[in-house]
Amino acid sequence: MLAAVAILLLEAGDELYRPVFHFSPPKNWTNDPNGAVYYRGEYHLFYQHNPFGDTWGHMSWGHAVSSDLFHWQHLPVALAEENGVMIFSGSVVVDPNTSGLCVGSPDCLIAIYTAHTPDSQTQHIAVSNDRGRSWTKYSGNPVIDLGMKDFRDPKVFRYAGKWLMVVALPLEHKVRFFASANLKQWEPLSDFGPAGAIDGAWECPDLFQLGKQWVLSVNINPGAPLGGSGNQYFVGDFDGRRFVNANPAEKNLWADWGKDFYASTSFSNTPGRRIWIAWFSNWLYAREEPTAPFRGMMTVPRTLALRQTADGLRLTQTPVAEIEKLRRKSIELRSVTIAQANEKLAHFASESYDLVTDLTSAALRLRIGPHGEQTVVGFQGGDLFVDRTHSGNTGFSNTEFHKDFPGVHRARSVSRKVRILVDRSSVEVFAGDGETVISDRIFPGPTSNGLQFEGEPSARVSLTLWMLDGH
Repeated sequence: MLAAVAILLLEAGDELYRPVFHFSPPKNWTNDPNGAVYYRGEYHLFYQHNPFGDTWGHMSWGHAVSSDLFHWQHLPVALAEENGVMIFSGSVVVDPNTSGLCVGSPDCLIAIYTAHTPDSQTQHIAVSNDRGRSWTKYSGNPVIDLGMKDFRDPKVFRYAGKWLMVVALPLEHKVRFFASANLKQWEPLSDFGPAGAIDGAWECPDLFQLGKQWVLSVNINPGAPLGGSGNQYFVGDFDGRRFVNANPAEKNLWADWGKDFYASTSFSNTPGRRIWIAWFSNWLYAREEPTAPFRGMMTVPRTLALRQTADGLRLTQTPVAEIEKLRRKSIELRSVTIAQANEKLAHFASESYDLVTDLTSAALRLRIGPHGEQTVVGFQGGDLFVDRTHSGNTGFSNTEFHKDFPGVHRARSVSRKVRILVDRSSVEVFAGDGETVISDRIFPGPTSNGLQFEGEPSARVSLTLWMLDGH
């Protein structure tokens, strides 16, 4: 089995836009990450998946496992659409048999998900007693039915000796909290919202504690600053029943200022750190992304923290430490002029790397290729920007796939020190140790692998770059 998986990944590595170190399915459509959980030495990633094609439909849960968040073993579909009932987003928890569904073990995995039909959305559960390899849907489903058409994406976690659920009421711009002793019977506790951005449907909520504070993450589509879908968050207090926002209701906090970060979810059962991952796309053009035989991928997994800033507590994100094990050949430039740096980089050619630099005196031109292809990362005024206007297949040429794809994406940043992850079809920029993040997909040509600084030739720059191996 493992040998077959390795061969599959090796062959997939030759596909033009197949990421080297980001998660992508072997084939067909994927969107939201689901059920992220760590259990008995394995990270489980489930995801919205169409087993039958590369466009949205027949929603089921795809499934993969990893020991390090980067090398993934693909497993069969975990929860499949049946009898016209699709499997929408949800979560997975490690249950110490509060449900009475664990057999032959002191604990088991319980999935909590939205069952979708054209007329209703209800919350269901399923159990796995073999480390997630097979699943049985609970005979008593649904466990919550409000008689609503839009009521979805349950995130369940353990707190103060009971199970808590946060679930979206999308069109009301609210989330609702529920409590349960056994994952089967649930009582409503309270609602939060409307607050923050309310121009689109609220989806895929998450609630977790960082230090003494709580973060409530809510994805919205449309309604993001750049158009389409995006991820907002709230910082506040949670007492086991009610979330209280520490900021004014009209305050908008965005986790990522790029155009391609949506449906974020954090991993359950990871003591000592909070890790999350998101769908690396935007509903504006996800259905037309020029990739094959797969469509859709995930961001790099990120470790979360809260940092006190002049504006208040803000979320920070940094790539998980495990990525450093992928580093191979490195390049070091120390206080050289831009002219000297570009001479040393004249023959650089790579499509996947991890770099750290200071952009006080320069911008970086990434994935440079013929016909003016490039993606530019730099600062203008106090704004970090990623310019993918000429990044390759953008919508400005005969390779057009969507008019809303090209553009310049900006975010305020007090720090000019950046870390940039580049993969075959993506750029993720982390400024100020992760206080400001911009995540964007790009689709450059196969020979667009150059790297150069842009600025006054005599200005001095430094750079550390590591090539990255993936699957």
